[in-house]
Amino acid sequence: MNTKKKSVFGRILLWAFEILVVILFAYVVVYFFGQTRTNIGQSMNTTLSGGDTVLLNTFAYQFSTPKRGDVIAFKPNGSSTAYTSIKRVIGLPGETIQIKNGMIYIDGEVYIEENNFPSITDAGLAEDGVTLGDREYFVLGDNRNNSEDSRYADIGVVSSDYIEGKVWFVISPSEHWGFVQ
Repeated sequence: MNTKKKSVFGRILLWAFEILVVILFAYVVVYFFGQTRTNIGQSMNTTLSGGDTVLLNTFAYQFSTPKRGDVIAFKPNGSSTAYTSIKRVIGLPGETIQIKNGMIYIDGEVYIEENNFPSITDAGLAEDGVTLGDREYFVLGDNRNNSEDSRYADIGVVSSDYIEGKVWFVISPSEHWGFVQ
């Protein structure tokens, strides 16, 4: 009878441990890959629409850095009270970004994008060139002529300290559901 009690107690402990592992796993998955943000405005059209709810991968930049073309969520000017902004990374640390004649230049070379984004009509701060610091990124909205982004002082360059994560999936509305390109 004593062995039977030990066996039941052992099974209860194993069951409790398994539940704890599942809860911990779920927490890690939600924390690193399941945080949500809502895209505000039309600056990311056609990739994202205003009101789209997206998932962030907050783990993506723990051991690496954003790459050109990544869609990121960040706090503009590092303001913890500001809404989260979502834009595409164009310029990487140490590069000089200039926009002239509607084209993007990175370190003096024309940057040809894979997507067919419109020609830029307002170069803003990038007209004379913006040189990025060690941990700074230059971002643009995909709707290039209707986007408040690194071309303007209200957003400016984005410090890696204020990047919340990589946007990777649209969860709502259902007609936009899918991976972010």
